[in-house]
Amino acid sequence: MRIVVAIGGSIIIKNKDHKKFQEYGEILKELSKKNELFIVIGGGVLAREYIKIARGLGVNEAQCDDIGIDVTRLNARLLILTLGEYAYPEVPHTFQEALKFASSGKIVVMGGTEPAHSTDAVGTILTEFVNGDLFVDLTSVDGMYDKDPNKFNDAKLIEEISADEMLNFIKDKDIKAGTYEFMDMTSIQMIKRSSFQAVIANGYYPKNLIKAVEGEKVGTRII
Repeated sequence: MRIVVAIGGSIIIKNKDHKKFQEYGEILKELSKKNELFIVIGGGVLAREYIKIARGLGVNEAQCDDIGIDVTRLNARLLILTLGEYAYPEVPHTFQEALKFASSGKIVVMGGTEPAHSTDAVGTILTEFVNGDLFVDLTSVDGMYDKDPNKFNDAKLIEEISADEMLNFIKDKDIKAGTYEFMDMTSIQMIKRSSFQAVIANGYYPKNLIKAVEGEKVGTRII
């Protein structure tokens, strides 16, 4: 199976140490024995900190995005180093490069690509571009909720949702570089128009990736 995994920077770089990289490294190595893997890494708090500085300097949103993209590529390099010989040694900057690198039979790890594309957008576009079977979005919560679980104790997990329902959910949200929204418009539109499966799960527990790949009940499945 050809799988694209988006790992939020807020997950893998949260504590600014090597432990989550090692945890994911072991799981990705094992999954790569039976699957073709593409990994997209986010920028997390480090990207947000740099973007905040850039905004303070009066930098425009496209340039702020570029700063964030540089951070995602640094995170991608760290995961490549973690994976060693299991990973292609370079970080692709385009979808074409990602597909080319995949011909090596190794795990391809990348960050952002261009301004206005979130990590999730890159992941879903990449999934379509490489004719992927499954997109797994590993984020900081257990799945998609009817409202922000960090603010509301009565927030309910949505186990299944259609792409149309998701589009309606975020249509009034303000998306800026370095802000966190539950997938952006581009991501959901890609899922809607394509035939690949998509799962959102809590990436703090790396084994959730195994559950998503094996079709077990975890997080939110987009139908």
